[in-house]
Amino acid sequence: MPRPPASLRNSPNRQNSPSPAPEPVETAPASPPPAQPEQPSLFDAVPETPEPDTTPAPRQGRSIRAIQPQLFNINSKGDIIQQPVVEIPALNSKSSLDVAFWWFRSHLEQLNRPKNTIASYMYDLAGFEEFVGQKILEKVVSSDVANFLAQSQKKSTRKRRLTSLGAFFKYLIQTEKVLDKDPTDNFYADFIPLKTPVVLDPAEQEAIMDAARHENSRTFLMIYFMLKLGFTRTELLAIQPEHVDATDPALPQVYVAYDDKRWAKKERKVPATAEFTPAFKSYIEEFQPGRKLFEMLPQSVNKLVERVARDAEINKKVTPQSLRDTYAVESARTGSNSSDLLKILGLAPDPRNRMSVDRYIKLAGGAPSSGEIKVTAKGKAV
Repeated sequence: MPRPPASLRNSPNRQNSPSPAPEPVETAPASPPPAQPEQPSLFDAVPETPEPDTTPAPRQGRSIRAIQPQLFNINSKGDIIQQPVVEIPALNSKSSLDVAFWWFRSHLEQLNRPKNTIASYMYDLAGFEEFVGQKILEKVVSSDVANFLAQSQKKSTRKRRLTSLGAFFKYLIQTEKVLDKDPTDNFYADFIPLKTPVVLDPAEQEAIMDAARHENSRTFLMIYFMLKLGFTRTELLAIQPEHVDATDPALPQVYVAYDDKRWAKKERKVPATAEFTPAFKSYIEEFQPGRKLFEMLPQSVNKLVERVARDAEINKKVTPQSLRDTYAVESARTGSNSSDLLKILGLAPDPRNRMSVDRYIKLAGGAPSSGEIKVTAKGKAV
């Protein structure tokens, strides 16, 4: 009879007398028992006591006992690299930073925040914890924030870090109510001036539309959405065929819709021109799109715009944002003021966005409706 595995030989539940051997099978010799793993990585096996029988014993069942790993780890990018198998401690003012970060990340995920936004927050928070050490929440003070921000020489990095810390402590104070003082108060991010938009003149607009039309109906339609309707790249890739209303060929309309309720205020209805309708119908017939009107990666949209601009012999760096900026400037030339531009571009009426649309009015030759405003990372005007 084959020698039993070590896990059964060493078991305290093993019977002193050996089990009766199974009856031999004439057709084929009995196969040896499967090899047992020498060292399980996560579970210890506790074998059950086998019962004597005259038939071949079935494979032994195993009672599983989990080995508890450490709570969790956060790598340099702020990602949790080991999910906990035990209950996370409740959040309070004496919680450690890593526990608070876990709850904050869970909160952001439940709100369906973009993955890159969550990753950016967690990267900065992991850096903050590395800088100040294992402090509990109520021991974090303004000087910790000041010294952490002072580590970076770049304005953009300091602004991003302050944004991440501000969102974290706002969550602890307003949502969880475990703190009553925000150590990021009285900190203001460095003002970063807005860049002057790169826009196309009328001749360049006509040239890029001709080059897009020459390539195919899809390219023409995508360039049209950005240049003639002011769509962002994200909005372009989110359009569904049912968002287009071409029942009146002379007055087609496109609905900008968002699945996320947080962006409901950005939804809008954009009128198109008569040349849109035949291009749209030709594209549907030729490409037969599915749920999304354009199935394409964001980077591919950038390359498409660059290629068409090159074919149009435009000696500027043209991007999807350049096309949207051109649309905004043309809208300002036709009489749109700051409030109008905010609506047709789907922008929130905050100070920085008002500064942005004022650039378009200035480029169009009009006077901005508001003066220069410096904006903090928390959206406050200074």
